[in-house]
Amino acid sequence: MKGRKYFVAVAAVMFLAAVMSAFGAGPTVKTDKVVYLINGALGDNAFYDSGEAGIKNIEKQYKLQSRTIECNFDAGKFQPALDAAVQYADVIFVISYGFEDQLKAIADKYPNKVFVNIDTVVENSKRTITSVFFLAEQSSYLAGMTAALATTTTSLKGINKDKIIGVVGGDTDPIVSAFVFGFQNGAKSVDKNIKVLTKSLGGAWDDSAKGKQAALQLYDQKADVVYQVAAAAGIGVLQAAAERGLYAIGVDTNQNDLEPGHVIASAVKNVGATIEEVFKTIKDGTYKPGITINADLASGGIDLVFDAKQQVLPKSLMDKVLAARKQIIDGKLKVQLYNGENVWQQ
Repeated sequence: MKGRKYFVAVAAVMFLAAVMSAFGAGPTVKTDKVVYLINGALGDNAFYDSGEAGIKNIEKQYKLQSRTIECNFDAGKFQPALDAAVQYADVIFVISYGFEDQLKAIADKYPNKVFVNIDTVVENSKRTITSVFFLAEQSSYLAGMTAALATTTTSLKGINKDKIIGVVGGDTDPIVSAFVFGFQNGAKSVDKNIKVLTKSLGGAWDDSAKGKQAALQLYDQKADVVYQVAAAAGIGVLQAAAERGLYAIGVDTNQNDLEPGHVIASAVKNVGATIEEVFKTIKDGTYKPGITINADLASGGIDLVFDAKQQVLPKSLMDKVLAARKQIIDGKLKVQLYNGENVWQQ
């Protein structure tokens, strides 16, 4: 465990170095106020909450004021939210699913404002939006390995003889599809005969009941492990795992203790850490707008974590996944990036 903590610390330093190297001299902006503008809502115990934690950390560290604006997946709130953001602050961190065009327009209108778009790549005509793009295929590959190894370890309580695992996605957009793609490839690397079932919630990111129902359907189809890529709705997936006495894999933050003994790993996106490191460059004057930062395993921007108060996986299984993790970081194992194929076909 000591070595694991050291490795995480090293990854954090590497991530800072990667971010710092991506920036150069940039505009002077007021940094006493910061906005965190999200298309969804807080309370997901995952992606959005991770970003909020980063905002709160910089608020405390730099003694600044912050404002979080939640659009709650309501398209009518996008433009008013952007207008409010630029009136309040010069530094705006944005999760812009669904309102990319509005973001481009307002960034062009306010070229001296700092816009940092999280999780997708958005390019405006004046090239002022910086984007952070997470290579989720890598962490999802490790999640797929974990699920595949678990479903073939029949000594684990509840595991059946069928080689079946599943994934519940909040939607079928390219970001979620990249998760599914990596998960499928990781599973197939363990055993090409493993079947990966998929369920999409059709955009119901905040409906945990629907997430639970989808997971229960997968468990009914003999899946032993279900990977949730569904934000707040994914909490229902974890609940379904506990209800059935089976297993799930969390996403975006370490969710391993939400349903103890049933969430065997989490594929994390260090959104909060990303915000903190980018804001540091804004403060020290090395920020450069209009670039894309690729956050991967080597930088510490993403990871797969097993840390839990109650871990049921055998050490030998986790060691196999961690060995692959090291190979990816060292460049010895290349994880294929999502190529646009339909990963939702059964």
